[in-house]
Amino acid sequence: MLMEITQYGQEVLKQKCRLVERIDEDLHSLAEDMLETMYAAEGIGLAAPQINQPIQLVVIDIPEEEDSTTYIQVNGVDKTLSEIMPLAFINPVLAPYGDMKPKHEGCLSVRGINASVIRPELVKANLTLLDGSQIELDCNGLLARCLQHECDHLNGVLFVERVSSAQKITLRNKLKRMARDN
Repeated sequence: MLMEITQYGQEVLKQKCRLVERIDEDLHSLAEDMLETMYAAEGIGLAAPQINQPIQLVVIDIPEEEDSTTYIQVNGVDKTLSEIMPLAFINPVLAPYGDMKPKHEGCLSVRGINASVIRPELVKANLTLLDGSQIELDCNGLLARCLQHECDHLNGVLFVERVSSAQKITLRNKLKRMARDN
């Protein structure tokens, strides 16, 4: 079922999300609906607050042909994108590391804005999958960036808050209009 994507200015996007306590059929259905919604919006990641659910649930599906992700390990074993996508998980704990790299980002909840965000190029993530298993994912490239971007949503942080001061000034009026309209 397609869901409405929460837009910039809506309060749920500023909230720290609560931990998921129980994996049940409703959570599985919600994750499936989130994937369907993300695909329809032509996105690669979606966090639960983006569909007005303040819980720590994220779905990610990065296309196999994406070539900036050259390093993926799950529990110490090398993997490819196609082996782990789509990824649906709860209650993530991230440990970004490595050199800081700028890259343009966009967001399904901040339509029409792309801006350069500086983030660590690698991330180690402890994730609980929807089958209840826990994994340690270590990766780079777009997957590392997407994990950081989506998990920021779970803490009430949007990518436009991570841009440089100069970019914030440039975006200020557009963001004010977006917040007013939503």
